[in-house]
Amino acid sequence: MGEGGPGHVVSVRARGPGVQDSITRETIAGEPVLHGGDLDAARRLFPEAPEPWIDLSTGINPVPYPCPVLEASAFRRLPSAADVAGLRRAAAGAYGVVDPDCVVAAPGTQILIETLPRLRPRGLVAVLGPTYAEHAAAWARAGHAVATVAAIAEIGGADVVVVVNPNNPDGRTWEASTLRALARDLAGRGGLLVVDEAFADLEPVETLGRALAPGLVVLRSFGKTYGLAGIRLGFALAEPSLASPIAEALGPWAVSGPALAIGRAALSDADWRREAAFARAADAVRLDRMILRAGGTVIGGTCLFRTADFSNGADLFARLGAAGIYVRRFAAVPRRLRFGMPADRGEWCRLSRVLR
Repeated sequence: MGEGGPGHVVSVRARGPGVQDSITRETIAGEPVLHGGDLDAARRLFPEAPEPWIDLSTGINPVPYPCPVLEASAFRRLPSAADVAGLRRAAAGAYGVVDPDCVVAAPGTQILIETLPRLRPRGLVAVLGPTYAEHAAAWARAGHAVATVAAIAEIGGADVVVVVNPNNPDGRTWEASTLRALARDLAGRGGLLVVDEAFADLEPVETLGRALAPGLVVLRSFGKTYGLAGIRLGFALAEPSLASPIAEALGPWAVSGPALAIGRAALSDADWRREAAFARAADAVRLDRMILRAGGTVIGGTCLFRTADFSNGADLFARLGAAGIYVRRFAAVPRRLRFGMPADRGEWCRLSRVLR
């Protein structure tokens, strides 16, 4: 595995064509990492596109959890310790964590991605990629040397390993037993395994929250699963010795009163989560069929997004944009597009017309 000085990202033996190079250039140059969901950018690219836009550039559940009616006090007073404890218990139940003290609530997973690198001495970080670019960028900003690798076998002597499971954007997964063994190995030499399970809630995968171990931090996203990204809520799951410094770094009142109340209600609703998983899985099958009919090759994804290659990917992106449909593109791999799930019959029909 190649190495670079602190703050540099080195792309190493990467399998995915071009994507790792894109991450590397953005991080070294200090440029912002591009994300989906930026409809202002879409409107600049396609000023004549019809409104309303259909935003398929994110992996957010298009059918959100029905928010409960909140008491006015949730907006007026500071959150109490009891409010936070209630959310942690609900999250522990939803994620299979035995001890709520292993749960840290944060204002979105992104702040946790930014916080973890600042809690470790500078070292060598291996990110299994191509994946969500903010992981490599955050560790590099904190002064770590970062390498993007294609397989666990290539991590070498890394002090920290980051795995997104299921992965974004290709949906590949790793066996829980493999990741647990990696965590044990890293913990034995003072290292850390970070497993980002942002897309795990609705997938038939074994997650690591049920068997937390030394040297392991698991990240869980609330907004993607429940379609409420604006709430800004996420969680770190770790043994108390790791969870406590994360909570201290976030400081008091890290999560707002309304987010605590909505999160507690949603995470306690196992029936809604099961129904959402079933519905989005059916949507993923439907979207795959549409992509195949349009001449695309599905390379993977989850039930919240599908990633595909098209021989005319750049032209298709432009055609979709001109029709007011925004999908995720990858500048270094023009043939590749990622589609989120349409929300309703009207959106499905609009997408189908353009793909045909």
